Amino acid sequence: MVAALSWAGVIAFFCLVQLDTIPLGNVSNLDKLVHLFFHFVLTILWFLYLVKKINPINVRKAGLLAVLFSVFFGIAIEIVQEVFTLTRHGDVLDVFANVSGAICGVAVVILFQFRTRVK
Repeated sequence: MVAALSWAGVIAFFCLVQLDTIPLGNVSNLDKLVHLFFHFVLTILWFLYLVKKINPINVRKAGLLAVLFSVFFGIAIEIVQEVFTLTRHGDVLDVFANVSGAICGVAVVILFQFRTRVK
């Protein structure tokens, strides 16, 4: 749980601070890839925590809860950016990137678990 909460803190920090002074290069839509990566990792960390906490056999429930947490956390961050910061703005495309990262994260974990059960 510490890892999942810490990673959520990292996401919140980087999504809410002013990043204009950090050179990110000229990569088109780099921020969308960052959002995807953030939520990919967040979903995996929450999944791993939840699958141990809830019940190791109930993988679907842990996967669903991990995705829902990641998606709602991402939406909350976008709302906070829009309402409470002067230098950041909420973006619906960021939400889509967050959702994509969450779905990819849970898909990778479920595929990994499926492969380990088959062997």
